[in-house]
Amino acid sequence: MLAIIGFVVVVLGVVGGFTLGGGKLLVLLQPAEFVTICFAAAGSMLISVPIKTLKAIMRDVAGIFKASGADTTLYMDVLRLLNDLFQIARKDGIIALEPHVNEPHESAVFQRYPHVLNNHSGCPFICDTIKIFLVGSVPAHEIEMLMDAEIETHHEEAAVRPATLARVGDSLPGLGIVAAVLGIIITMGKMDGGAAIVGHHVAAALVGTFLGVLLAYGFVNPLAANLEVKNRNDARLLYVIKAGITAFAKGMAPSVSVEFARRAIFCSERPTFEEVEEMIRAARR
Repeated sequence: MLAIIGFVVVVLGVVGGFTLGGGKLLVLLQPAEFVTICFAAAGSMLISVPIKTLKAIMRDVAGIFKASGADTTLYMDVLRLLNDLFQIARKDGIIALEPHVNEPHESAVFQRYPHVLNNHSGCPFICDTIKIFLVGSVPAHEIEMLMDAEIETHHEEAAVRPATLARVGDSLPGLGIVAAVLGIIITMGKMDGGAAIVGHHVAAALVGTFLGVLLAYGFVNPLAANLEVKNRNDARLLYVIKAGITAFAKGMAPSVSVEFARRAIFCSERPTFEEVEEMIRAARR
C-alpha cells in the first residue's frame, strides 16, 4: 500500500511542479520516447539474466504492492509454532514431530499459524531442519552449520533480484539519452519546417531524457531498494528460527529456546518478554 502511495506522490510532485511552472502536460505525452526507453530496458534485462530470475523479479515486484512480509504478527506466530513443536518433542519425543514436518499443510499444529504455513521460506526451513533431527543424532553445532549454509544460500540467491533491478534503474538515464539523441536526429530532418516545428521536436527529444531519469530515480531504483529491505526481513525470519531450533538442539527448555528466538528479532518488530511469556502460559492451558 505504501508503494502505491509513493508512486502517486512521485507522479503528483512531478506533474504538479511542471504544471505550476506553466508547462503543458500534453508536451510530456511522447509515446515514442516511452517505447524506446522501456523496450530497451526490457531487452537489457533479457540479455543480462535468465528467464527464471526475470519471473522471480516480477513476482517480487508484484508482492511489493501486497501485504508486507515479516512483522510482529508473523514473528509471534513463529514463536508460538516453535513453542508448540518444542513442547510436543519434549513430551512425546522428537519422533512425534514427524507427521507434522512431513505434511505441514495437513498438520493441526501448523494450520493454527497460516502466516507461517504460507511463508515461502520460513515453513520449509523449519520442516527441513527438524527432519534432520529425525534422521539420527546430529550434533547441535552441525545443525547450526547446516542452517547457516541455507541462510547464506537464500541471501545470495535473493540478492540477485534487487541487484538486477538496480542495474536496470541505473541504465535508464543512459537509455533516456539514447531516446533523446534519436529525437534530435528526427529534428535534424525537420529543420526546414520552421521554428515552431523544430521547437516541438526538440521538446519531444528532451522528454526522453526526462523519462529516463524519472523512471530510474522515481520508480525502478526505489523498487530495488524495497526488495532489498524485503530480503533482509526474510533472512531475519530464518535467523530467528535458527536461534530457537539451535537452542532446543543444545538441550534448552522450550520456553528458553523461544526466548533465544525472540532475542534474534529486530527491535522494531520484537514482542516484549511479557507478551511471549503470556503466550507460553496460554499454550499450557
